[in-house]
Amino acid sequence: MQLDIRNYYEVLLMEILSDEGLLEELPENYLADLACITLNQLPVRYIHHLVDTYFYDDIGEQEQMRREIYSALEKSRAFLKSKLAKDGKTTESSSMS
Repeated sequence: MQLDIRNYYEVLLMEILSDEGLLEELPENYLADLACITLNQLPVRYIHHLVDTYFYDDIGEQEQMRREIYSALEKSRAFLKSKLAKDGKTTESSSMS
């Protein structure tokens, strides 16, 4: 049996990456690393159906979750940038500064 559950922070992170145009701009491997590092900094909030969140979350709670994601995303990008620079590899595109 497979349950259809997901981490709501993951859903919101993917929305943010899409809204910011990062899903189209950044290489897939970099995006995967960025998402993992970002999500590892955040709490977990499992949901069964995405529609459930619209009935139970208030706007303030959802905005707080987005702020947490943006903060974690910023730290993750800085970490990857420094790691890649140290390894002598190219970093994310210059438009991502």
